[in-house]
Amino acid sequence: MAKPKLKEHRINREWCKGCGICVAFCPKNVLELDEKDKAVAVRPEDCIACRLCELRCPDLAIEIIVEDEHGIENKIRSGQ
Repeated sequence: MAKPKLKEHRINREWCKGCGICVAFCPKNVLELDEKDKAVAVRPEDCIACRLCELRCPDLAIEIIVEDEHGIENKIRSGQ
């Protein structure tokens, strides 16, 4: 099975409280807090779709959307 390719980071800015946990756990420094202390993907091309940001976000404000080798969009969920 091929490694999933990142399609997008869906960040619900209304739910994000700006705690910075996602920023701290991202191994590739993809995420930063903006001037309003909300998470934003500043380097999405560096994302390895590890989902640490999604899994650690206490507010469930981040969703990682990937595409499989056929270009089909997929939401990765725990246990997959």
